[in-house]
Amino acid sequence: MAKKKKGPRQIVGLQCTVCKHFGYVTEYNKVQEQLKKQTTGESTFPIKKYCKICKQHQIHKVMKKLK
Repeated sequence: MAKKKKGPRQIVGLQCTVCKHFGYVTEYNKVQEQLKKQTTGESTFPIKKYCKICKQHQIHKVMKKLK
């Protein structure tokens, strides 16, 4: 049986800002992200990750919400 999803987590794709390659799929808590922006003014994304195409660490942004 499939597990029931808990809470407001969303699955998103991360895209490299330099070469526009979708290299990562991750999930994050939408409610916690909004609270973090309100209290500290910072955000989790964009995030610096390794790009296989560029072969170096680049900034990745949330570009696609996956189902």
